[in-house]
Amino acid sequence: MPNYPFWLGGVAASMAACFTHPLDLAKVRMQSLGPTVPSPSMLKILRHSISNYGIRSVYTGLSASLMRQMTYSLVRLGSYEEMKRMISENGHPPSTGKLLLAAGVAGGLGGIAGNPADVLLVRMTSDSIRPPEKRYNYRNAITGLISLVKEDGQKGLARGLGTNTTRAVLMNTSQVGSYDFFKTTLLQYPIPLVNYQFHDGFFLHVVASLAAGTCGTTVCSPADVIRTRIMGSSGNASPIEVLVRSLREEGPAFMFKGWTPAWMRLGPNTVLMFVFFEQLKRGWSSLVPS
Repeated sequence: MPNYPFWLGGVAASMAACFTHPLDLAKVRMQSLGPTVPSPSMLKILRHSISNYGIRSVYTGLSASLMRQMTYSLVRLGSYEEMKRMISENGHPPSTGKLLLAAGVAGGLGGIAGNPADVLLVRMTSDSIRPPEKRYNYRNAITGLISLVKEDGQKGLARGLGTNTTRAVLMNTSQVGSYDFFKTTLLQYPIPLVNYQFHDGFFLHVVASLAAGTCGTTVCSPADVIRTRIMGSSGNASPIEVLVRSLREEGPAFMFKGWTPAWMRLGPNTVLMFVFFEQLKRGWSSLVPS
């Protein structure tokens, strides 16, 4: 298998984030709302933000999002590609089981690497729905990181680390691992009824990434909601305490709160990320022949 730069996935994910950040902002705000607040729609959140604070407000926290992609996504995609190359046998692709295992391990590494940026992203995108006295008022990711360390110490960088790493393992397995699975399956077998056979190209990448995005959204939703509530709070509640309290106050449906904006964000984000990633791979191969 070709050997690509470790950072290539981080660049692709950053490019995708520039397009989908407003949807991520809406998702975080929906997940941050407690049971006493009626859950608004994604469009209502974005419309309220634009009408009150201007169009630039939907890109609040973009610097934290880019920091997250260049830590979390860079490590999870780079590690996965490296592991996939190492476990390939004589140029043949690894089995699905090995790919999913590699994706899970790489996701865990990415979750650890990107945790500080995740904390900043959650706080910056949900700041406007907090009471004024409880806002963090980070100007950008760099000043936010400095403030986080000054106010919370090293523990602040690891806030929600367990939940975030669990989510990262689930996300990488269900998104990146399933992308390779869907892509390989669609290349091997024709579509039933219409007997359409996919070929490796743009259309295949879009279909496989849409399926992977739907899979990733559903699998990761419970951990995503809990992670958002832990990182956005100033208390020290454990993931179990947040889970029990949320189940008691809101019922099991809380685990899929914000699923629609999460899918509307992750679906396009997954498509853009993998399309950019595939094109960057091709471009790199043409510039640096193996």
